[in-house]
Amino acid sequence: MKQHYALLLFLGLLLRGSLLSAQVLLEPVVDSIPMRDGKWLAADIYHPADCDSCPTLLIQTPYNRKIHRIGLPIGIGKDVDNMPFHVVIVDWRGFWGSLAAWKLSPNRGEDGYDVVEWIASQSWSDGCVGSWGPSALGGVQLSTIREHPPHLVCAIPEVAEPQFAYNEYYPGGVYRQEYGEQLDALGFNLSGILLANPTYNLLWSTTEAATFYPEEIDIPIFMVGGWYDHNIENSLRFFSALQTEAPNEVKDLHTFLIGPWVHGGNGPAHLGSVNQGELSYPLAGNWKDSLEWMFLRQYLLGDSTEWEQHDPIIFYQMGEHYWDGLSTWPPVASSEIWYLQADSSMSMTTETNGALSFAYDPRDPSPTHGGTTLRFDQVQGPYDQRDTVENRSDILLFSSPVLSRPVRVQGQISLNLYVSSDRPDTDIAVRLTNVYPDGRSMILTDDIHRMRFREGFRAADTMNMVPGQVYEVSLTLADIAHTFMPGHRIRLGITSSNYPKYALNLNNGGPMYVEGDTLIATNTIHTGGSQASRMIVPTVMAVGIGAEEISLAPPLKIYPNPARETIWITPESAVVQLPTLYEVRLFDLNGRIVRHQQVNRFPFPMTIDELPPAIYMMELRGENQVLRSKLVKR
Repeated sequence: MKQHYALLLFLGLLLRGSLLSAQVLLEPVVDSIPMRDGKWLAADIYHPADCDSCPTLLIQTPYNRKIHRIGLPIGIGKDVDNMPFHVVIVDWRGFWGSLAAWKLSPNRGEDGYDVVEWIASQSWSDGCVGSWGPSALGGVQLSTIREHPPHLVCAIPEVAEPQFAYNEYYPGGVYRQEYGEQLDALGFNLSGILLANPTYNLLWSTTEAATFYPEEIDIPIFMVGGWYDHNIENSLRFFSALQTEAPNEVKDLHTFLIGPWVHGGNGPAHLGSVNQGELSYPLAGNWKDSLEWMFLRQYLLGDSTEWEQHDPIIFYQMGEHYWDGLSTWPPVASSEIWYLQADSSMSMTTETNGALSFAYDPRDPSPTHGGTTLRFDQVQGPYDQRDTVENRSDILLFSSPVLSRPVRVQGQISLNLYVSSDRPDTDIAVRLTNVYPDGRSMILTDDIHRMRFREGFRAADTMNMVPGQVYEVSLTLADIAHTFMPGHRIRLGITSSNYPKYALNLNNGGPMYVEGDTLIATNTIHTGGSQASRMIVPTVMAVGIGAEEISLAPPLKIYPNPARETIWITPESAVVQLPTLYEVRLFDLNGRIVRHQQVNRFPFPMTIDELPPAIYMMELRGENQVLRSKLVKR
């Protein structure tokens, strides 16, 4: 089975000792659940007060169920008695309390089936089971759904999709070293298999086909992802397949929430939290938990009052800082072509031929700093690249002019680069950043491509470079929703390494990932004329967005919030000028305006009793600024 997302296991290992010696904050009922082969899985069970027959939320984890005794997820914390459902947390077979149930190559979907049906048979259960969990805890949910347990009614797999795919471990044909080393350090020992199959072969095609099964997902699922998740591209592809290949009765019931979030927790960055890397997204805080509760109330509790109709994909537009909805991804977009210029600029017109070169030394590689990382010793999310990456001599930086208009990107940015080298093989590594007016160059996404794989990733496709000959190579960055705002610049950094995220190219053209000569390569990016290296940017219209600043701190104040009937809205007095006329708009999850009025005094009331219970975005717009905040209607 695919062993995704090792970071949480590493955290589990670190926490185990301190957890066992610390005060236990939650006291579960400890039980053992029988499997079909006669083995038993350890389980912690939390029962709410005065609930003789309630539904159940199931969590299956390889990261030690006892960690959850500190507090339960999705905002439950320690408030067990007021939960509307039981919570059952089970250690995977062969892990922690279920270590004695170990067997070679277990079918974790079958184990999940047995757990679900055992829960449904208990006197305290009403027979309805939902599931929740991130990473590996999300992947096992999909494996369980595939076995079709009759009493599993819904699932919330976060930052997870089921496929064991070549491009996850070898993006652009380059081994993801930090990922493989992390898995090995945790005892999964996958690197031997991965490194023995560095090209796309029968093993990969067979495994990919066997682990991609949207047609088997026969219950509503609520996927959660992040624009800084390392696997957002594959998650979106799986969700798109769900919309067309899942059974007819559920294909329109799936939802995908995508925020400005990383995959896991490292430093300040957590899935669903406000702080991500060196940036903060106050308007993204608590949306994940709020929407997950609405989903569970709809499908697990049978309360349809809060799960208002919305588009299947709910996503956060970074830069402009708002939530929007789409029926499918990617949206229909126009293409802006930004040409790389010999003076290190980018413009939307090409010019005569030019070339820029840099030296790449595998003994002194360009370091990984933020982005879609996983390893515990690597920071995750948006980080300023100036000091660590851009101040080095082994990078070419191409920057747009200061923007006078917004550039709203939704989808995958692609690159067509014309490359030559004085070595038979090398890598082209790119980083896309958003350059702020104060000079910060915050990473958005990155990609890499090994030049020997410019014609494809099968062994028969590979070929070395002829030194000095120019080759065209294409790269496709991961999906993103980001608006480059007026006053900012778009920047593309090109190096030949991004280490330790990606394994190093020794530049010698020989066997990969073995000891060998380490050569310094002089690599050249060609511009202009018939060798016009360029970036193709999918853009959608930015309606009504000018040069005004989006104010995130302090956000617009709404009280009470959550609310049922009447709310009062006020900004901080320091950011408004009365009696200026302000425009107030209330948006639903699809980006539709459901309230619109003009005001010139604060605080002011708004009646919302006739609105359906849901999450909304409130916007206060003035001449040179926009303030936004979240409203929860109960």
